Amino acid sequence: MLTFFLVSGGSLWLLVEFVLSLLEKMQTQEILRILRLPELGDLGQFFRSLSATTLVSMGALAAILAYWFTHRPKALRPPCNLLMQSEEVEDSGGARRSVIGGSPQLLTHYYDDARTMYQVFRRGLSISGNGPCLGFRKPKQPYQWLSYQEVADRAEFLGSGLLQHNCKACTDQFIGVFAQNRPEWIIAELACYTYSMVVVPLYDTLGPGAIRYIINTADISTVIVDKPQKAILLLEHVERKETPGLKMIILMEPFEEALKERGQKCGVVIKSMQAVEDCGQANHHAPVPPQPDDLSIVCFTSGTTGNPKGAMLTHGNVVADFSGFLKVTESQWAPTCADVHFSYLPLAHMFERMVQSVVYCHGGRVGFFQGDIRLLSDDMKALHPTIFPVVPRLLNRMYDKIFSQADTPLKRWLLEFAAKRKQAEVRSGIIRNNSIWDELFFNKIQASLGGRVRMIVTGAAPASPTVLGFLRAALGCQVYEGYGQTECTAGCTFTTPGDWTSGHVGAPLPCNHIKLVDVEELNYWTCKGEGEICVRGPNVFKGYLKDQERTKEALDSDGWLHTGDIGKWLPEGTLKIIDRKKHIFKLAQGEYVAPEKIENIYIRSEPVAQIYVHGDSLKAFLVGIVVPDPEVMPCWAQKRGIEGQYSDLCKNKELKKTILEDMVRLGKESGLHSFEQVKAIYIHSDMFSVQNGLLTPTLKAKRPELREYFKKQIEELYSTSM
Repeated sequence: MLTFFLVSGGSLWLLVEFVLSLLEKMQTQEILRILRLPELGDLGQFFRSLSATTLVSMGALAAILAYWFTHRPKALRPPCNLLMQSEEVEDSGGARRSVIGGSPQLLTHYYDDARTMYQVFRRGLSISGNGPCLGFRKPKQPYQWLSYQEVADRAEFLGSGLLQHNCKACTDQFIGVFAQNRPEWIIAELACYTYSMVVVPLYDTLGPGAIRYIINTADISTVIVDKPQKAILLLEHVERKETPGLKMIILMEPFEEALKERGQKCGVVIKSMQAVEDCGQANHHAPVPPQPDDLSIVCFTSGTTGNPKGAMLTHGNVVADFSGFLKVTESQWAPTCADVHFSYLPLAHMFERMVQSVVYCHGGRVGFFQGDIRLLSDDMKALHPTIFPVVPRLLNRMYDKIFSQADTPLKRWLLEFAAKRKQAEVRSGIIRNNSIWDELFFNKIQASLGGRVRMIVTGAAPASPTVLGFLRAALGCQVYEGYGQTECTAGCTFTTPGDWTSGHVGAPLPCNHIKLVDVEELNYWTCKGEGEICVRGPNVFKGYLKDQERTKEALDSDGWLHTGDIGKWLPEGTLKIIDRKKHIFKLAQGEYVAPEKIENIYIRSEPVAQIYVHGDSLKAFLVGIVVPDPEVMPCWAQKRGIEGQYSDLCKNKELKKTILEDMVRLGKESGLHSFEQVKAIYIHSDMFSVQNGLLTPTLKAKRPELREYFKKQIEELYSTSM
């Protein structure tokens, strides 16, 4: 019976219960004799005098102790002293570097045989033993997989086909890719890398004007698209003579003959991707691999104002950035062929691409979502990923949904109690998903992500310390936070393994230095450890395509990238983001306000799903646009005696007042000044989204668009609150 307990899943707790039941049956005299054991001379006689029940109980107790010592959770050993995670670089004007790695030289690559993105994939092909590479699924079906060799072959065929259609094997050849995440996206990208061409991602939310601007700026003659609708959008530009250089559109999905005929009329060749691959297979060209300093991608940032900027990134930039990530995590997390990455964040952005590069380099596999964000959980349950990159908005939604299901005070107390117990383990360096708290509370949460996640990486926006702390405990895996931007490939700081505290974005990556510079107009001074964050290293971009003016604004003469973000060095050598230079504005009374900082505080109000804080230099106070959480708000309102459907609640003046009071309460608790608190809000029932143009593809607020979209409501808020 004891053997069964020891090998079964819930062994320890069942065994404890078994021992307690036996102890209850022991006689008081026997317990007293055991307590007087040191006084006994004849141990044999002593044990013979005990009953069978007592002997079994003592054996079970010994088994418990043995089990505990062999199975007790062990803390992760940090790769450096967590009290000194970065150090100042000599004669650098205050720049700091990572202490991980020990070398004063900045890291340019992790593996000698993987210095370009072409070599990265070839390495994965070699070490995977031609294992599964790219996965996709149809509704309610299991994932289907393309092997590494299939992907490599199709990339060579497609690249050879492009050469047969007047493309050149050089870094002056820019190829547009206009598609959702899917295997063909990666095949198209690898085709470009195989023949030293440059990828230029396009995406739906850029808008027709921006797409036209990119095609003309990058001199794109060929675009690979997924759906006929996108081909039609591109043809309309050609028909209006807005993109005269576009000569070929390649479609991943089937299309009608009429589309081909429409293209012929305006001088554009329309072909299927399969037809171009077939052509390339029949006219194969030997690969023309790139060099580390060659351009690999021009990633146009959607931005919030003006035309998009085309950040030019080399193969060496991308390799250096993910190598820094590998170096930081190497002591705790070794990627293998068994790792599975879930791809749903836009491939047009570097955060997703950097994480995928790590997977390909180690022969792992990448499974793509079906294309519907509402089916993410279903896809994850089918895929069982081990690596899950997220953005903070998704973490916030996950957190809110978990607590919305704790719909009684007792359930909420129990959930918070379990989270505190797990958080205590996390703070001591123990990361696991097999504790009693997991079995009672968190296994269902972990199962909703597929049940095998061992690493989560969050970036693109600040993460709430409350949310991050809770999910580190609840998800039972390593959760890392990074900071960076497209111009430094993706990340420039990263959580040090073992430092599971929140409220900062980690230390510099081993591939770059970071320094702060004074921002006089905002009263941030480096002598106080505060200032604008600047980055320099092999992961920093080469400038904006054909835009010297904005390149000079971003890159100074010494090669430092000026991010526009305000940071502060913490005593442990980690970086805390405290403001954003670009979105700061001045109120009528002369006070400067950072709206994103305020939004990150208000978003923690339970019924609030999204918020936009607006200010005007001609006004003395702030106003806000609030989108309530449709899953949380009805229950939240009901507890306050306010009944109704979601749409009706959004119009309820009493509820609006209650939400505003809750936001102001959070603001006071977080130390906001009175001028930083909103004085009036408008409740909007529809979520800000990429589709309605109010969020960027990385789910950041498009502030000019929000200001224009809610112009009427903002004017009313000011007029009625004066």
